[in-house]
Amino acid sequence: MITFTLCLLALIAGYFIYGRFIERVFGPDDRKTPALTKADGVDYIPLPTWKIFMIQFLNIAGLGPIFGAIMGAKFGTASYLWIVLGSIFVGAVHDYLAGMLSLRHDGESLPEIIGRYLGLTTKQLMRGFTVILMILVGAVFVAGPAGLLAKLTPDSLDTTFWIIVVFAYYIFATLLPVDKIIGKIYPLFAVALLFMAVGILVMLYVNHPALPEIWDGLQNTHPDAVALPIFPIMFVSIACGAISGFHATQSPLMARCMTSERHGRPVFYGAMITEGIVALIWAAAATYFFHENGMGETNASIIVDRSTGIISTADSTVELMMGRLFDELCANILQFYCWSIDLCTLSL
Repeated sequence: MITFTLCLLALIAGYFIYGRFIERVFGPDDRKTPALTKADGVDYIPLPTWKIFMIQFLNIAGLGPIFGAIMGAKFGTASYLWIVLGSIFVGAVHDYLAGMLSLRHDGESLPEIIGRYLGLTTKQLMRGFTVILMILVGAVFVAGPAGLLAKLTPDSLDTTFWIIVVFAYYIFATLLPVDKIIGKIYPLFAVALLFMAVGILVMLYVNHPALPEIWDGLQNTHPDAVALPIFPIMFVSIACGAISGFHATQSPLMARCMTSERHGRPVFYGAMITEGIVALIWAAAATYFFHENGMGETNASIIVDRSTGIISTADSTVELMMGRLFDELCANILQFYCWSIDLCTLSL
């Protein structure tokens, strides 16, 4: 737990120290933001900073820092270092600069900003690449939640019915102003994600499980280490939670709602650091799961469900009851969160 605690403190310190340094390099000032100069009541709408942070956090996080960190934890304590160093020096810097560039360019999206500096050809290539990715993502984000909802509802409400419902949601969320659906739903889901992470963190310290320390070595502990080396596989497994280029497509959405450039560090840099903390917590939980059960399990959803039960197990009757309650609560929130985040993401 010492390595885990040091990594957690390093992420927090990174926000205040390196985040402030990056902010000084960029130099935010008091100029009016696109939310004020281009307010249209649809996309360019001033929102409270706390709400912008919550939406940005959910935009970039989703299930990535949970499932990615769980699979990355198989590679050993090296995953802790990648989450910490990647979040502070790469991911958060990337997200901050992507958001601030959009803020300085009238809230433009990534292809438009690229076109300003690399020309029309590159801009069109980026647009085509984005369209292809959105088609693939859209297929997953329709089929996934529709299939899950079909299992949670009566047989008369089959997968086809829920696919229609999901598409209807996409249309309404896209056409309506950002503060009507997204601005109201996203903060709630962000709270759910943070609640799960804080709950796991508390139970880790309450039960104080034996976790590997960094001085034990950074060797690859993956059961198939020869075929799956740390580089590049671990870095691909833990993308959200360290660095993800996808975040650059999300930051402009909130850049259009900010009322001051000085809010950029808590919104963009802070959201990425928060995602790193969530990833670190789930990596620690998964590490303990693998330590107790071996690394044969490859389904991240099962690991999440069983990890909450393992970590929350206690000796006394009262603690055991609280552990089971926490287990059920986490499982229910995660199940609800899985389909709700899928529903929301594509609409942006």
